[in-house]
Amino acid sequence: MPGSRLVENPHVDRMHVPAGDPPAPGFHASLPGFAPTPIRPAPTAAARLGVAQVLVKDESRRMGMPSFKILGASWATYRGILARLGRTPGPEPSLDELRDVVASSGRPLTLVAATDGNHGHAVAHVAALLGLPAVVLVPAGTAQSRVDRIAAEGAEVRVVDGNYDDTIAASAALDDETHVVVDDTSWEGYADVPGWVLDGYGTMLAEVVAAVVAGEVPEPTVVAAQIGVGALSAAVARAFARRPARLLVGVELTDAACVTESAIAGRLVTVPAEGDTCMAGLNCGTPSLAALESNLRGYDRFVTIDDGFAEDAVRLLHADGIEAGESGAAGLAGLLAERDALGLTTDDVVLVLLTERPTDPVSFRRIVGG
Repeated sequence: MPGSRLVENPHVDRMHVPAGDPPAPGFHASLPGFAPTPIRPAPTAAARLGVAQVLVKDESRRMGMPSFKILGASWATYRGILARLGRTPGPEPSLDELRDVVASSGRPLTLVAATDGNHGHAVAHVAALLGLPAVVLVPAGTAQSRVDRIAAEGAEVRVVDGNYDDTIAASAALDDETHVVVDDTSWEGYADVPGWVLDGYGTMLAEVVAAVVAGEVPEPTVVAAQIGVGALSAAVARAFARRPARLLVGVELTDAACVTESAIAGRLVTVPAEGDTCMAGLNCGTPSLAALESNLRGYDRFVTIDDGFAEDAVRLLHADGIEAGESGAAGLAGLLAERDALGLTTDDVVLVLLTERPTDPVSFRRIVGG
């Protein structure tokens, strides 16, 4: 089908997806406004896919933020600051513990993050909770609404003349004794913090599993996860690779399909990721080293999509009363793009992750009308 591609993953080995190290349950619960997010039915999307149910894990208002990213940013900040100060995590990790550590250290610390929007917003929010300054770097062309949200947290926003990978490089260059870089992708020599970001996302998936175990929702037979650098999708793979789902599908932007190309090549591959796209959160050219093995072992198939499928998914979720940003709807978009080739059936229960609400209102209005 034009605009999409289906790739069988030659490296899938779901029983050997690396185990994660999720946060202690009390850590995220210690953050203001924490509560499990809902799992919503999407009957219009289910009818379009021809499946029994579509379940949408709705992360659009996690702790008052527009995305799930606060889960990874907060845990990675906790672990990263403690590591920087030579401290070990306490028996009951919490935001208050971290505040006390920061206050007693006597060292001026600044949080630094590269972002296409949501991750940097989350890091800036955590910095504000801790009373710390933050520097957030964004690639040129980032929607002004996303820049404004980050700045509203009190962070200094710097625009980098380049793409997301250039922004990552610029953030890495700021790392020193007083600047703690909290990026969600890893490279040679920088793996701990992105690994903690990935672990932090485990709270979201644990909520889904708990709902299944409690009988609140059925066990998914198909799970689709969108892929940027691969941290979210790695967390999904860790949560569901050993569960009964018959099919795990990773979904990428066609012009930034770095994990798919890595799967084809059998090694880490960087792609240009230079094009404009409404799926800004997925426009990443280099996979995270910390997440790559989980993605290559965890996913049965990869689907790459262009903007048209993401916009269709946004409209479809809108019809179900669910407001999704374009990157947030990409998992569903991948299933729409390759529904027949994936062999979806009327018995399937599909789980998708709505990872963000609309963060570019101009784009959202263009897509849904009005």
